[in-house]
Amino acid sequence: MASNGSRRPRIGITTYLEPATWGIWQRESAILPRVYLDAVAAAGGVPLLLPPVGTDPTVLELLDGLIVAGGCDVDPSSYAAEPHPETVDTRPGRDEHERVLIQAALDRDLPLLAICRGLQMLNVTLGGTLHQHLPEIVANDEHRPAAAVFATTEVKVEPDSLAGRILGDRATGSCYHHQALDVVAPGLRVTARAGDGTVEAAEVDGHAFALGVQWHPEENPEDLRLFTALIRSAS
Repeated sequence: MASNGSRRPRIGITTYLEPATWGIWQRESAILPRVYLDAVAAAGGVPLLLPPVGTDPTVLELLDGLIVAGGCDVDPSSYAAEPHPETVDTRPGRDEHERVLIQAALDRDLPLLAICRGLQMLNVTLGGTLHQHLPEIVANDEHRPAAAVFATTEVKVEPDSLAGRILGDRATGSCYHHQALDVVAPGLRVTARAGDGTVEAAEVDGHAFALGVQWHPEENPEDLRLFTALIRSAS
C-alpha cells in the first residue's frame, strides 16, 4: 500500500468500455457512473479511474484502496461454465482486468471493496462460481424488478464480521442484478444474506479489509458507512 502521510487516501475504481455520446461525438469510452466518484469523495478519498486497457497490477502501488465496480454479466468461461440464455453482454477483457487487480490487491493486502458484479468477480477470482440467472433459483425478480429499476433489499448481517462491525446486524441496500454467488470460493466467508438466501456480502479470510457486497451502496448518498470504512482502512 502507498504511504499516504496526511494526504487523502487514493482510491482506484475500475471502469468499463462502452459506446458513449457527448456533444457531436459517439465513441467507445471508459466510463463509470458518477455516484461512485461522489461516494468516495464524500467519504474523504480521492477517486482515480482504472480503465480495462493496459492492465498493470503495479498501478496499485500508487493507491491506498481499490473499489471493483458493478456492471455487466461475468463471462461464464471465467468459472468453466456454459453460458445460460440469460447471460448476455459479457466482457471477457474486463473480467481478466478485474481478476488481475483483485488478486494483486489481495496479495498486497490493499483495502478492497467489491460492489455487485465486483463481489461476483471476487468469488470467481478465488475459485467460486455463479448462479447465472437468479430468478430460476429464488423464483422471483425481486433483485432486478425491471429494466434500470433498482430494488430495495433487506439483508441480515453476521455480527462477527467486518460487515457487521460497519453496518450492524441488518442493512438495507439498492440492488440490480440477476446473477449471484453459487459455489463460494475457498477462503471467502459469507457474512450477509437476503431473506431468500441470496449471498449479499462476503469477506476474504485473513485480510483486514477485503469485502464484497451484492447491493449498490453508492446509490445511497445518505449512508456512506462502507465507503467511510474503506477510506479509514486505507488511511
